[in-house]
Amino acid sequence: MAKSNKTTKTKLPDTYEAALDELQNLIQMLEEGQVPLDDLLVGYQRGAALLNFCKEKLTAVEGQIKVLDDEIVDTQAQNLEDGSA
Repeated sequence: MAKSNKTTKTKLPDTYEAALDELQNLIQMLEEGQVPLDDLLVGYQRGAALLNFCKEKLTAVEGQIKVLDDEIVDTQAQNLEDGSA
């Protein structure tokens, strides 16, 4: 039974916002000393996993924005060429 609880705890949230919220709560608990010593390492590992998840989500969104920006620039350049010709 403990194994399934551990699996549930290691599952990452579905969204960036949920991961960020959990990370902020974890940081607050750690800063306030609300985490027993035995759980500090587990909390640190969970925080690292959440941070990595958030970084990956942000990187993916940044890549999508770059693609969209490049498409807009290409479209605008094409429109300028078509208007000039």
